Parts: sequence; structure tokens; C-alpha cells
Amino acid sequence: MLHGGPEAVVGDLSAAEVAGLRNWQRDDVTVLVPHGTFVGAGHPGVVFVRTRRPLRDWRRPGGGLPVCRLEPAVLRFASVQRAPRVAEGVLAAVVQQQLTSPDRLLEWIERMQPLRAAARFRRVVAEIAGGAHSAAELDVRRMCRSAGLAQPARQVRRRDADGRLRFTDCEWRLAGGRVLVLEVDGGFHREVEHWEEDIARQRALTSPYRMVVRCTARELRDEPERVARDLRLLGVPAA
Repeated sequence: MLHGGPEAVVGDLSAAEVAGLRNWQRDDVTVLVPHGTFVGAGHPGVVFVRTRRPLRDWRRPGGGLPVCRLEPAVLRFASVQRAPRVAEGVLAAVVQQQLTSPDRLLEWIERMQPLRAAARFRRVVAEIAGGAHSAAELDVRRMCRSAGLAQPARQVRRRDADGRLRFTDCEWRLAGGRVLVLEVDGGFHREVEHWEEDIARQRALTSPYRMVVRCTARELRDEPERVARDLRLLGVPAA
């Protein structure tokens, strides 16, 4: 921070981690510095980002380490991501982890104009305010809307066969009273220990009245029509 000069602040996901964001850690520390700041060759493990943004206004109040406020930090990070799901996922995460609110994000989207992808961020924040907890849940909502399927209930509390409390990703009530549960597997499910745990979880949640099926986050992103077709064949009703 001293190398970055008096106006430098910890930014992007590094600032979000300082604010308490979990599961989004990066190896490199991001430091925002005013445009034109000379930092030489920099330092290993530190990424200096030059910006024309008003860093003094973005700085979190109080003494100690100069850190960017959470909302502009994650919005700036989201605005430079090539993958929309990464940008949307971090916005969902900071709300789901109760580090900020949709209203605060919307306020900062306006304060940061012009902001790349601002219109998309407004739509995403509105969906997050409606109850989506992750990028995968946002993808499910969009898939259902596009395919004309009923929107699912999300994060439903269930007791499994061992009596443990579980939260299912998505549920639909089918004709006849049965329930269809869709569990979305992220990239970490490729690890063997997680894969076995998910198989046991699926078995424990299944009952004569509850059917559990799974898909991957990649399928929701790249093949939503195929997932929607299978759900329709399983009895998910139309919107």
C-alpha cells in the first residue's frame, strides 16, 4: 500500500475479502491507484490497477489499512469480467452472505456511472432481491422463464433420512402431490470427496414422494434447453 502512494486502496476481491466475503479468495492482492501513478515493476503477488475513479470517495471510513468500500470494489471487479456468471456470482454472494443489500448495490451502480454492464447488473440485482442466492439460481430462473416453466421454490428446508437439516437448491410440486428437487453441481463437485457426499445427500433426500435429480452449472449455462426439456418430461408444470 505504501508503494502505491497516499491515495492507493485495497480493491476488488481483496477488499471484499477484508470485508468478510468467503469462498472468493484470490492469490494476488489488488491495489487500486490513481491513473498515472508510477509503480515501477510492482511486487510479486500484488496487482496494481490504475483508475480514474475517485478513490478518496471509495475509501472505507476509519483508520487502519486503506480499503475500498465493498460495493464499488465488487462492482468494479464485476465490470471487468469477461464471464458474466463470475460477475453475477460475486454480486449474489455479497448479498447472500449479508455483507450488503440489493438497494446498496443499486445505489452504487448509479454513483459509478458510466459503468460497464450497468443495465445487466440492475437486472441481476433485481433477481437477487427476489431470492436468488447464487449464479446457478439465477441461471435456473432464466431457464424457466425462457422455457415457460413454473419458477421453483428455492433453498427449501428439508430433513433427510438421518434427521439432518438440509437446504435444497430448487423444488417444484408436481401433479399428484409429489415433489421434484433439482440440485445444481458446481465445479468443486468434481472432487471425489464432494462427489461421494453429494451422492449420499441425494439418497438421503429421496423418498416415495420426493424425487431428486441433478444437473451441472455448466449445463445450465450452455445447454439450458436440454435441462428444461428433461424437467418438463419429469412433470414440471408450465408457468
